[in-house]
Amino acid sequence: MTSEISLSIPRRAMLATPGLLLLPRGARAEWPERPIRLVVAFPAGSLTDVLARVVAEPLGQELGQPVIIDNRAGGNGIVGTQAVAQAAPDGNTLVVISVSAASVNPHILRRMPFDPVKDFAHIGALAEAPYLLVVPPGAPDRDLKGFLDRARENPNGLTYSYGNASSQIMTEVLARTAGVRLTGVPYRGGAEALTDVSAGRIDATFTDFANGLAQTQAGRVRAIAQSAKDPTPLAPEVPPAATVVPGFDMNVWFGISAPLGTPAPIIARMNQAMNTALRQPATVARLRQLGFLPFTQTPEQFSQYLRDQLVAWGERVRIAGIEPQ
Repeated sequence: MTSEISLSIPRRAMLATPGLLLLPRGARAEWPERPIRLVVAFPAGSLTDVLARVVAEPLGQELGQPVIIDNRAGGNGIVGTQAVAQAAPDGNTLVVISVSAASVNPHILRRMPFDPVKDFAHIGALAEAPYLLVVPPGAPDRDLKGFLDRARENPNGLTYSYGNASSQIMTEVLARTAGVRLTGVPYRGGAEALTDVSAGRIDATFTDFANGLAQTQAGRVRAIAQSAKDPTPLAPEVPPAATVVPGFDMNVWFGISAPLGTPAPIIARMNQAMNTALRQPATVARLRQLGFLPFTQTPEQFSQYLRDQLVAWGERVRIAGIEPQ
C-alpha cells in the first residue's frame, strides 16, 4: 500500500494532473455535468456506507456536483458491484469497491458474475481499516496470549462470532496460525456478533473499529489485539496480534471504481478529486475517528494494489480452510 497520507497538501501537485487538458473525442470537458451516483454495495450503516458518506461531501465539493449515495446491498457486495460493472461508462455511476467484493468473494464463491480486476476501470484508494479482537469484559483473558492459552486448554471449547466473511477469515487465520481451534458462530452482521460478545454468550470476535472501539471505551468489551501488523494511531494502546502470532497482518480496504471503458480523462479527474478530498485535515480526522486509515494512490497503483490483495486474501482463505460455496 502507498504510505499513509500526510496532512500537508502540495498545491502544485493538486493542480498539475496529466490528462486533463487534452480530451479525446467522446469525452466531455465539463464532466461532471450532473450529480454522481456512488453505489455502496452494502446496507446503510455498514462500514462501507459510513466511509462513503464521510467522503461524499468533500468529494462533491471538489467536483462541483453532489455525490449521491445509492445503497444496493445483497450477495456480500455482489449486487451493487455488478450493477456498476454493467452501467454506462460515462463517469456518472461509480462504486465503492471493497475487500468483500473484490478480494474475498472470488475465493469463497464458485461463480462470480464479474471479474473484479478486469471488468472495471479502477480510480483510486480510499482507506484501509484494521479490526479489533475483543472479548467479554468479564473474560479471564487480559491479552491475546492469555486467550490463545485458554483456547489450547479447551480445544473447540471457545467460540467466536462473525458478521462477515472478512471477520471469519481473520479469526480462522489467527487461530490456525497459532495452533488452536475455535468454533465459529455466524451472525447477520457485525453489530449482532459484537452484542453477544458483550453479553458473554460468545468468547471473542474480530470487529471494526467504528463499533469495537466505542464498545471498548464504554467497558462493554475488552480489546486484546488489533489486526494490523504495526501499532495503529487509531488505538495505540491495543497491541498488534503479530506481537503474539508473528506475521499476522490483515486489514480490510476500500476504493472507488468505474465501469470498464470510462474515459481516461474522467478517471484522472476523479482520482485528483479523491486524493484532494482525502488530504483535507477535517476528512482525515473524521475518518480516523471512525476507524479508517485514509491513503491515496494513482489509478495504476490502485489497480496493482487490488491484484495484490486478491492474491493475499486467496492465501488467507486457503489457510482458513473455507471451501467455495
